Amino acid sequence: MGEFLTILEESTAEYVEKRSRFIANLRHCETEEDAAAFLEEMRSKYWDARHNVFAYSVGGGSLCRFSDDGEPHGTAGKPILDVINGSGVKNIAIVVTRYFGGVLLGTGGLVRAYSKSARDALLSAKIVEMIPCTVYTTVCEYTDHQKLLSIVESAGGKIENTEFTDKVSLQYSFRDTDFPPFADKLSEAFSARLNAVETEKKLTAFEILKKL
Repeated sequence: MGEFLTILEESTAEYVEKRSRFIANLRHCETEEDAAAFLEEMRSKYWDARHNVFAYSVGGGSLCRFSDDGEPHGTAGKPILDVINGSGVKNIAIVVTRYFGGVLLGTGGLVRAYSKSARDALLSAKIVEMIPCTVYTTVCEYTDHQKLLSIVESAGGKIENTEFTDKVSLQYSFRDTDFPPFADKLSEAFSARLNAVETEKKLTAFEILKKL
């Protein structure tokens, strides 16, 4: 799987239109099962609401679903999914809960309200870019730890884990294109005493992007 945008932290936004209250909840979901569990959680939380409309894009964007949950066809779930797809953000689910305010909004009003609710939830979320990376481990003495840490971070690496025993085991990830320059710096800084041992390939939340 290549690079894609997603969110890691939950986000909520609220919007009121003609006394109808729309509450949008957004969560990172890897699978359809994750999205279904999220939906059930929101239905339980907002059990007294008229509608709990949802849309999701999971599996890296390969699986998309939506439901109007009793709203007129095409006025709720599809507009939310359109916002998700238009943002380019994947592996997320959005549930928009509506408490009916007694005034009909019409089909156009519903589309605008559900779209705005979903967009506001995305705007308040921290968007991250998932990037294919290689994870490496370097074992060093305690006296070398801070220097190694500085070199990893200045070269664009992301710290994954640190273990402190009789020595320090630092685990970090690099994009493939960023690793060769780092390897040269590592060798030069420590006179080839330290090595970067490849551990695994993984998708890493590597950069926080500006909000959509």
